[in-house]
Amino acid sequence: MSKQLIVIGGGASGFFCAINVAMQNQSLQITIIEKQKNVLQKVKVSGGGRCNVTHACFQNSKLVTFYPRGKNFLKKTFSLFSTKDTVQWFANQGVQLHTEADGRMFPTSNHSDSIIQCFLNLTSQYRIALKTNTEIISIEKNGFSYILKDKNGYPYTADFVMIATGGYHKDSQYQWLQKLGHTFIHPVPSLFTFNLAHSSINTLMGVSVENILVKIAGTKFSEQGPLLITHWGFSGPAILRLSAWAARTLHEMNYHFSIQINWINQEEHQVRLHWNTIREKQAGLLISNKNPFQIPQRLWHFILTEANIDFNTKWSELTSKAQNKLIHRLTAQAFEVKGKTTFKEEFVTCGGIPLNEVDPQTMQSKLAKNIYFGGEILDVDGITGGFNFQHAWSCGMIASRSIVNHSI
Repeated sequence: MSKQLIVIGGGASGFFCAINVAMQNQSLQITIIEKQKNVLQKVKVSGGGRCNVTHACFQNSKLVTFYPRGKNFLKKTFSLFSTKDTVQWFANQGVQLHTEADGRMFPTSNHSDSIIQCFLNLTSQYRIALKTNTEIISIEKNGFSYILKDKNGYPYTADFVMIATGGYHKDSQYQWLQKLGHTFIHPVPSLFTFNLAHSSINTLMGVSVENILVKIAGTKFSEQGPLLITHWGFSGPAILRLSAWAARTLHEMNYHFSIQINWINQEEHQVRLHWNTIREKQAGLLISNKNPFQIPQRLWHFILTEANIDFNTKWSELTSKAQNKLIHRLTAQAFEVKGKTTFKEEFVTCGGIPLNEVDPQTMQSKLAKNIYFGGEILDVDGITGGFNFQHAWSCGMIASRSIVNHSI
């Protein structure tokens, strides 16, 4: 009889593993089992529906710096399947990628359907079975194979199992994997937005600032880049990246903490150094008419109001006290954060299966032969920008090679 591969999880890493196994060994019978109604849901919504396939970072030593957790593990996996390999793989399937100014790479169609249809077409071509609305809740060794059971008690036999379920949010969801001898690192959210406690800045919802610096008070964590003001608080790449790096610390704080925002991303002493030149150039102009810092005018008016500066004040009339208030709010405005909001398109879990329990050269469990892991179920997570998908592709490909080698 043909050997059986069951992939648990119909997401990026699971599909990539199944397809690449099928491409290399068509004698294997392969089934992808997904607990949801639809497969590839995160692929569908990623990047605003465009699918941020990967990031144009082709130097692995730099690529691993975009992952808050898993850096040493990823050095090994990316050496086996890199960003360059990802781009080439999709090109070989007729899916060309293009690079945007910030390094994110998308299909040239700018639509996630290009990736989804590519995968579904290959799944059909290689006769990979898909079973949805089915959640696997147990796995047991049975001689040289495994018996998996779903919620209804229906059994599935597999010689090889690829576990690519995505990140679990609760400790209880890891229990079935503990029976294989695996442990887990407590999962907490990563990549989320900040909710503000009754701040009037929420009236500026929709305003974005291109390059801010944000710090979490009392910690070493800071991030710079674009920020978006929302009706509940702050979002945008800088906030999402900061939430990833500080995921565990913010969880320990119960998501109640203080931040400081430098709206112009310049050190206070530098601003003071050039302040007189700014004042002289604008001397006869109303301070409210135009700001010299290239921040949105609505935000500028908000900062003036916060500093108690009358809009009819001329630059030459600015008092020392008002000037100090203004500079402080430009470079270190404080906000109280109380709570978070999941950024659904990019939601990632920090935590999962410990990396010392998985071989990065094969993605095979060190505790259970022919059991493989891929994607977010592992304690690896990246910031926004295509990095989590790159991890998924690398895991899927490496696991596929090992499965093929052991199936022959």
